[in-house]
Amino acid sequence: MMPTVISTKGLTKKFGAFTAVDAIDLDVQQGEIFGFLGANGAGKTTAMRMLCGLSVPTSGSATIAGHDIYKETEKIKKSIGYMSQRFSLYEDLTVRENIRFFGGIYGLSRKDLRDKSESLIEYLGLQNETDKMVASLPLGWKQKLAFSVAIMHEPKIVFLDEPTGGVDPVTRRQFWDLIYQAADDGITVFVTTHYMDEAEYCDRLSIMVDGKIESLNSPTKMKQAMHADSMDEVFYQLARKAQRSE
Repeated sequence: MMPTVISTKGLTKKFGAFTAVDAIDLDVQQGEIFGFLGANGAGKTTAMRMLCGLSVPTSGSATIAGHDIYKETEKIKKSIGYMSQRFSLYEDLTVRENIRFFGGIYGLSRKDLRDKSESLIEYLGLQNETDKMVASLPLGWKQKLAFSVAIMHEPKIVFLDEPTGGVDPVTRRQFWDLIYQAADDGITVFVTTHYMDEAEYCDRLSIMVDGKIESLNSPTKMKQAMHADSMDEVFYQLARKAQRSE
């Protein structure tokens, strides 16, 4: 069994009288593709912010990449990669400038940054685009570049927050090929998505409802337990239980 890289026990976040995340327990292994699902307002974003070291829990415990969520938030940030749908690249910088900028943030040496920049550009087939502004790239290329930049420092975990929103099905499939490769390389992929076909690609899933984890299992076992033919059916059955909205 692979080492556990995310472990939470009773992790909770309250805002006054409102409990956004309610005592969640998770154990995620190295190299696992873990889907983190839930309707809007379920608590996914708040939970992910805690796991990334960006928000202090109200109670409970957690270790991320071996680091304590209360005491070692800076070490957590250096051990993870992050990509969101809304902001992942600077569109007024070129492809090469973005790679250099994020490589510097992640603390790569000058030599590592030079070597990784060239291999990344070649791997993505962007040799003719390196001096173009990112704003001019098709959305699919932007997403693939953003993901590659997020893992160029070889983090133990990469958090992907709805990374394929607005991308066409063919490009989404290509993006998931990059995810599979990262997992094969030992990087744990923690991904949120609203696309239930993407949920099928994950090794395991959790589905949050009203701040709690309502179900946690592989896609196949979830469907079997809910007597459902698809993850869409599973999600709708669980999401209907929600009492609160966004």
